[in-house]
Amino acid sequence: MKNIFDIIICVVGEDMKKLGDRNDAKRVRGLDGLSQILLDLKPRRCDSDVYINQKIDVTNLVKYMEKRKKDNSDLSYFHAFVTAIGKTYYNRPKLNRFVANRHIFEHNSVVISFVAKVSFDDSSEEVMVMVDIKSHDTIDTISKQIKDKIEKIRNKSLKKEGANNAIDIFGKMPNIIRIPLVGGFKLLDKFGLLPKSLVKDNIYYSSLIVSNLGSIKCGAIYHNITNFGTCSGLLTMGEIKDEEVLIDGKKQIRKICEFGVNLDERIADGYYFVKSVKLLEYILEHPETLEEEMNKIINVEEVR
Repeated sequence: MKNIFDIIICVVGEDMKKLGDRNDAKRVRGLDGLSQILLDLKPRRCDSDVYINQKIDVTNLVKYMEKRKKDNSDLSYFHAFVTAIGKTYYNRPKLNRFVANRHIFEHNSVVISFVAKVSFDDSSEEVMVMVDIKSHDTIDTISKQIKDKIEKIRNKSLKKEGANNAIDIFGKMPNIIRIPLVGGFKLLDKFGLLPKSLVKDNIYYSSLIVSNLGSIKCGAIYHNITNFGTCSGLLTMGEIKDEEVLIDGKKQIRKICEFGVNLDERIADGYYFVKSVKLLEYILEHPETLEEEMNKIINVEEVR
């Protein structure tokens, strides 16, 4: 009888642990008092954003990319940046968290998203793209995934699904219908009850939104994050430029890329964010790590 009772307690205990989890994330428990109070003081994501500006030396990355091109590779810097970010998220899991209804959750997967234009002109349509990064992925598999998606968009052979399709439908409705409808969606979003058809291909339901402004010869900017969805950050990367820097007291010309990062400060503290940026810097300075699987641990204590 005692054994049966112990089994019941064990099963109920496991169910209680799962209580409050979402389909796309697990609830983070055991928060310290300050972290919990911060959710009450700043319940909105757009009121909790912090901005980080970092110039990263990508000289080694440029050399790496030139070497790969000689091997007939069609890798792009954007592919390298997305891979580096993915490795950073696998090594720094708190970055993959979000706040919803005053609780902190951690995404079940790492998904990097961006918006792609069908063609490069002012009136061109934009499509939301999601890159699902698996633990075994490397720069080559990430590159293939991105190229396949972009090719379908540019060839207009990509069937619009999920949020991309929903936006076309709801966006054309009159205000009297659309506004209360969107209000209802926002309420469902708060409790993690938004239909899967509106979550699929929705950049606001990703780990991070990125924008490669360097591709249009622009510098990095700071972009706002939104209360809607589960995305806690937005990162932009600027154009790679030659800059004069001091190394060991000597002036050198190095390849520099500027990054603008906006993160929800409630998911981790400032020290964690700074160490994460330093890890991203380390990966880009050691581009050979991009060929390793995403979940390979990089000792952050060695990252200065």
